[in-house]
Amino acid sequence: MINFNQLRFFYEAAKAQNFSAAARNLCVTQPAVTGQIRALEEALEIRLFKKRGRRMILSEAGALLFQHAHEVFEVEKRMERVLGEMRALKRGLLKIGTTKTYARYLMPSLITRFRVAYPDIKVILDEGSSQDVCRSLLDLRNELAIVGLSDPVKGVHLLPFRREEVVLFASPGHPLAREGQEIRFGQLAGHLILMKEEGSSTQALIRRIFEKHEIAPNVLVETSNLEFIKEMVEKGEGVAFLVRSAIEEELAAGRVRVVPIVDEELALRVHIAYLEDGDLSPAARAFLGILEEEKMGFARRRAGRGARPA
Repeated sequence: MINFNQLRFFYEAAKAQNFSAAARNLCVTQPAVTGQIRALEEALEIRLFKKRGRRMILSEAGALLFQHAHEVFEVEKRMERVLGEMRALKRGLLKIGTTKTYARYLMPSLITRFRVAYPDIKVILDEGSSQDVCRSLLDLRNELAIVGLSDPVKGVHLLPFRREEVVLFASPGHPLAREGQEIRFGQLAGHLILMKEEGSSTQALIRRIFEKHEIAPNVLVETSNLEFIKEMVEKGEGVAFLVRSAIEEELAAGRVRVVPIVDEELALRVHIAYLEDGDLSPAARAFLGILEEEKMGFARRRAGRGARPA
């Protein structure tokens, strides 16, 4: 097996056709170059240089080795260049996982900001339930995630990101949505509910509240399709719980109405998640910086509206 350190000494000496010049280029002594080349010749059992006066001329074997060594060190240069571009965020891949809610209502603006700053980084966005997304980190399918979780996940670091209000909403004509009406959670007994899918942090939160009030939810359907949930609610087929940011457009248009619940404050703790023992890539660290900026901006906006900061 060729010793690559010896090969480098040989390559520099062959380029310069002079051991002393190679020593200067390598910042070593001339005897060190001579010794490394002699060790390489002994290992290969073939002479690589012929001496002609003060010049060292490549033998036939040396010329062939030099040709291949040149290819090797050109590849090394390309590798160094590629890795340097990744460190400088001129090249790379960023894999992010998040819930379907945030994939639609949060990630577009964040990814746009990231792409403006780092246009050469390819972004892959993976969607799923909070449980699925956390699993994707452990399976190394994603490097960063934004999820709503109330319980820790072994091996995953959860960095607080924001606090999201979860609201009950209904069509304006629904019996629970009369203008100015507030309800107690127990009044949901018997009403049809469209529920987020299994593994969703929103579903987990709402089911815990139902258990707390010793009520069995009357679930019409469970689905990860937000648009289906909102469309069914608009048609008066039932009520649903989603984060407020997911229904802002429908609220503004008057197609749905928030039903205030006086005896429960419903909120999700949203986290930035990544592996505890995993080193983030330069691209992931850069996106984490954008998430930190968004976190501070969200807190300022909430404080400006008089709401409790995340």
